[in-house]
Amino acid sequence: MKAEELEHRILQAYPDAQLAIFDSNGNGDHFEIRISSEAINKLSRIQRHQTILKLFDPEFKSGELHALSVKPVEF
Repeated sequence: MKAEELEHRILQAYPDAQLAIFDSNGNGDHFEIRISSEAINKLSRIQRHQTILKLFDPEFKSGELHALSVKPVEF
């Protein structure tokens, strides 16, 4: 999976999101997502992570995506 695909899907769900996405291992299956969004920032750490992971449920189930680290930031 490419960082651009992650960004596109997140922005569809959270149009106000500001993102920085990093491919953690260079293989396209481990990513770190730094996100700022009014809706996301209101969630607890666990809820924030679950919300983003749910957007990529098909990729996790297929094995295309293995890990996402979700960190809130202020841009």
